[in-house]
Amino acid sequence: MARTSLYTFAITGIFLIAGTLWLWGQPLICTCGEVKLWINSIFDGGNSQHIADWYTLSHILHGVLIALVGRLVFPRVSFEVLLLIAVTSGIFWEIIEHTNWVLDAFRATTINAGYLGDSVLNAVCDYLFMLAGFFAAYNLRIPLVIVGVLVLELTAGLIGRDNLTLSTIQLIAPVDAINDWQQELNPVPFNGITN
Repeated sequence: MARTSLYTFAITGIFLIAGTLWLWGQPLICTCGEVKLWINSIFDGGNSQHIADWYTLSHILHGVLIALVGRLVFPRVSFEVLLLIAVTSGIFWEIIEHTNWVLDAFRATTINAGYLGDSVLNAVCDYLFMLAGFFAAYNLRIPLVIVGVLVLELTAGLIGRDNLTLSTIQLIAPVDAINDWQQELNPVPFNGITN
């Protein structure tokens, strides 16, 4: 696939994500009626509703890992193939994340109890951040990309109290100690009952 076609597909992905989520009933923006650049707490009601939040770092990492793994493990795979993987997986994730099966899996973890999904704005921005991560990781030197991965995960984990690694662990095999540590920042103490 030619680069021009790939870039067209990448742009089309914005409309595929936005259109699908809107048809499924996700709000275009936060139901609070505001658009904010950054939400600083994973426990804030505006989390996953505005432009960016701590989970944005995981979406950046999604794109970074596709480029990094491609460059390290499959060095003969072309830029076009890696971009196609990034675009396709980015579109697929933003849509499948809003299926009942995935939403229920997230809700089963304490930190995501009550999660209703992203606003259309947030999902589209997550996709764009993923693409930015891909392009950055494809063009930067590999040691710098590896440092970037560590910085993204450590920053989101230590300050935001959730990241790609912790989310994956808690979805696959929940650890009470991780949950307890995450809940320390929750302004509304968790009572141990999930929806």
